[in-house]
Amino acid sequence: MPNATLKRRARTTVGRSPTLFTTKIIKAGALLPDTKALLSCWDPGQPVAENLRQIRCRNLLGKTSRSRAEAILAIFRQRYLYEESVAKALAHLVRNRCNGSSVDRILYFHAARADALLFNVVLEMLVPQWTRGVTLVSVTEVHRTLRQWSIAGKTTTVWSDATLRRVVQGLLSTLRDFGVLQGAVNKRIAPAYLPLQAFCYIAFYLKQQQASGAKLLDMADWKLFFLPREGVERFMVDAHQHDLLEYHAAGSVTRLSFPAATLEEYADVLARAAN
Repeated sequence: MPNATLKRRARTTVGRSPTLFTTKIIKAGALLPDTKALLSCWDPGQPVAENLRQIRCRNLLGKTSRSRAEAILAIFRQRYLYEESVAKALAHLVRNRCNGSSVDRILYFHAARADALLFNVVLEMLVPQWTRGVTLVSVTEVHRTLRQWSIAGKTTTVWSDATLRRVVQGLLSTLRDFGVLQGAVNKRIAPAYLPLQAFCYIAFYLKQQQASGAKLLDMADWKLFFLPREGVERFMVDAHQHDLLEYHAAGSVTRLSFPAATLEEYADVLARAAN
């Protein structure tokens, strides 16, 4: 089968558009401190272009290398600026000092949705392994799987062994910094943790894309947090009891609503609830 055909079949939808696996993770990482620094000075009243211009002109990232600053801005744009409402909501959470672990989980959610490789490594490798009760992550196995994906045409180019090693290192380091893995040398899947505020934010975001409350419970995105449907339902009940959303399930009928119309408004609800 021609390689071009393989590539077409390998496309995976993450965020808004289909994409192939790239090596961007080598230069990206979690970038949590840099991302929070950008969000803390983000002006929701200004368009994206003006915010980025101000960041460059005032060197708000504090980088001595302009190329490094531009690389970080490129990743920031990819992860958090594909929808302007996301940047506004995240900026509101950061400025109002919402629970740090909640913000970290939300940033991980958006980063994974913006990077097909990160998304698929978690869903296709870590989740099945965790389900089997195996928490130790084998670097060799990750390397082998990524090699197979590359040979199958799921990457933008065929990756050399050197590239594969760097991608694997970047992936594992990023997942550790996002709290999905733990361990400096030998990586293990960390105990699943998702603060209630972070869950509610993600539920609101996903509800904008999936109107059906019942179908929302089964969306693959929840697996980024190792949540089965039953776990999502428990979170919904807990959030309902805290008046962060309204959730009613009776048989096959599920009703889900929120006390806000926009993501930014809901971020304010969550920030006030956290404080």
